[in-house]
Amino acid sequence: MSARGVFGVRPQAPVALVTGASGGLGGELALALDAAGCRVAVHYNSSREGAEKVAARLVNEHVLVTGSVAHWDAVTQMYGQVEAALGPVDVLVNNGAIRRDSLMAMQDPVQWREVIDTNLVGSFHTARVCVPAMLRARWGRVVNVVSPSALIATAGQTAYSASKAGLIGLTRTLAAECGRRGVTVNALSPGFMITGMTDTLPEHVVAGMREKVPVPRFVTPREVARSIGLFLDQDCMTGQVISIDSGASIT
Repeated sequence: MSARGVFGVRPQAPVALVTGASGGLGGELALALDAAGCRVAVHYNSSREGAEKVAARLVNEHVLVTGSVAHWDAVTQMYGQVEAALGPVDVLVNNGAIRRDSLMAMQDPVQWREVIDTNLVGSFHTARVCVPAMLRARWGRVVNVVSPSALIATAGQTAYSASKAGLIGLTRTLAAECGRRGVTVNALSPGFMITGMTDTLPEHVVAGMREKVPVPRFVTPREVARSIGLFLDQDCMTGQVISIDSGASIT
């Protein structure tokens, strides 16, 4: 990994905040960042047990934090805890997300808004609180976890698709705002994975999704998490969507 940023110098042990780190992908992302030398803030919303299991596998200094990213006050409080324990955040991974699938004609408006507030507004909250310190340091990384659903129509996912499509727009625009100060902003788009968010889907739905992709198997959270080093290393890659999805985004 290169030590020099565009203008600043990457810290020897960057502080990384991973939201939704108690789940399958979030946990693997936290482990991959730890292996890359980061000190990781493991965020969870409801599963402290899951977050503790992830934290127990970390080698470097770390901290557990909690709070709903949908609420600005909770995010500012969480950031203060991370800063006090580890220092300002250098690497932000917006992985926390929820799904409330339903056909729009029958969708509960409250549930639809919950998805937008968590997946999209929540990512704004965390970026808003973390990015200023990155800009001052002239080095930083923001990685927003999106989905093929942002580009591929799936009945019943208007809320989830809208939240992830909006997050791609946020990624590209924030990249344009931050690039001159050594802060890159990119999106990671995993394919279908069997995780806590998806393991309740009917088997026939899962089988149908598997057969649609060019590589007829699902990716694993560990495979996706291995890409995190690319985001850390590349000073000139920004505003991009990197897909690790068995080819789902090209079908």
